[in-house]
Amino acid sequence: MSPREEMVFVVDEDARVREALGELLESLGWRAETFAAAADYVTYARPDIPACLILDIELPGINGLELQKQLSRDVHPPIVFLTGRDDIPSSVRTNQGGTIGFLRKPVGEHDLVAAVRAAIDRDRVQRSARTELTELERRLAALTQQERALLPLVVSGVPDKQAAAELGISEITFEMHRTEIMQKMQATSLADLARIAEKLQIQVIRSRR
Repeated sequence: MSPREEMVFVVDEDARVREALGELLESLGWRAETFAAAADYVTYARPDIPACLILDIELPGINGLELQKQLSRDVHPPIVFLTGRDDIPSSVRTNQGGTIGFLRKPVGEHDLVAAVRAAIDRDRVQRSARTELTELERRLAALTQQERALLPLVVSGVPDKQAAAELGISEITFEMHRTEIMQKMQATSLADLARIAEKLQIQVIRSRR
């Protein structure tokens, strides 16, 4: 079976667990990379493909939960915790920090596949959202300073005449700016432009009248 363009990282100090999981993942068609410690994973140059991180909770040094907190400051694959304990820390159950869930050792193939697929599916969605946001930010940067200043009012729903009056410009000038903004932002309608503005976290200016 040829490897998918998807990656699964395994961080566990037990060499037997690393070897068993690595072999199982690769037999199922995933690319697998294993690490004995959190520091090894952190310094690894991850390829830019959908991924999942299987992370042992009881790691030496920086344990799994501490690494989760560290990773939450940056972009990282969704996490599936690995544990040999019967009691699962509440922080694992809360789905915080991109956590999908947990696998209890010894890991069964069915549970492994379900967890990895869920994590990689989430990573695909998150990657798509980041790519879209990057593109929208590029379009926003193409606006002139005046157009960026007008954008919140354009998407506010205020009638053109009223918006122009508030800005101290003619209605025709306002309409020209709006057309230019829509073209540069590649918006198909005002509703689409409003959706884009929301994704960019642009605060809508409401009429003061």
